[in-house]
Amino acid sequence: MIGCRWSAFLAASGVLGAVVLSAAQGYAQGHRAVSLSGASQNLPFSDGIVAGNTLYVAGQQGTDSNGKLKEGITDQTETTLEHIRQVVTKAGFEMKDVVNVNVYLSDISDFAAMNKVYTTFFPSPKPARTTIQAAGLVNGAKIEISAVAVKQEGFTVRPAMAH
Repeated sequence: MIGCRWSAFLAASGVLGAVVLSAAQGYAQGHRAVSLSGASQNLPFSDGIVAGNTLYVAGQQGTDSNGKLKEGITDQTETTLEHIRQVVTKAGFEMKDVVNVNVYLSDISDFAAMNKVYTTFFPSPKPARTTIQAAGLVNGAKIEISAVAVKQEGFTVRPAMAH
């Protein structure tokens, strides 16, 4: 139940209050978790959350089905991006729907090797991306990647105009 102050506020604000309350209730009812089978089942987060037409993919690492990290930046990057693809697909999205990616490297000198693998996973236009070196990653991983995908059915992307 909403407290007395909020009830008075909502009553006084009319439509605005109803919209705010409706939006809050809609979010609570409008999101779902996406989980991959395997080692991540025991962790205190979801591999992805779908809210409306947006998918938020949690940071993924290059682990095998037993939760063991692959060797080397190339194998870890490929496996990490494959985990991202699995979450995206399981949520009903496609890799072309990914609009933003955050890449965390334990060693920035691995950038070129990571980028070589990364470019094979996303169609054009490539998602916006941030890449940083982190002081340390969980499990001693060389890489962790998170992503955001947006499903926009019936929406056509127009090419940018030349200036």
